Amino acid sequence: MDALKLLALDEEDLGVVSAHVQDAVFKVGGMVYDPRRGQFSLVINRFVWEKVAGGRRSFERRRSVLLFKRITAVRSLGFDRNDAETVLDLLALRFSQKEEGPEGTIEFVLAGAASIALDVECIEVQLADTGGAWETAFKPRHPEGV
Repeated sequence: MDALKLLALDEEDLGVVSAHVQDAVFKVGGMVYDPRRGQFSLVINRFVWEKVAGGRRSFERRRSVLLFKRITAVRSLGFDRNDAETVLDLLALRFSQKEEGPEGTIEFVLAGAASIALDVECIEVQLADTGGAWETAFKPRHPEGV
């Protein structure tokens, strides 16, 4: 198994993680915020973009975990956090730095104008595949220029 494991400690690293989780889908029930430990975790089914080549007719998804550390607050917009079965589509992760320090906000850009915002002391993100891959015939599509 060729499981992916990434660590992001700055904005450039976060861009790499964002590319690997683009078009991941997850249920609201897969989100866990532990304010005591300052951690937010998310179980996702990520589309395996790194294996997309030419004229393939089948693609892969993998079960993965995203772990964010040094979290001070979590906010969401555009979905009901109490509906554990709601499925969300992750389009990108973005970081907005606060003033000159390492703190800021990591934003989850979600389909349907929804979002999740994590206030962070600094960027500390881990992405790890936790299971095998399964085949899917569907490759996510985006409008040109997006």
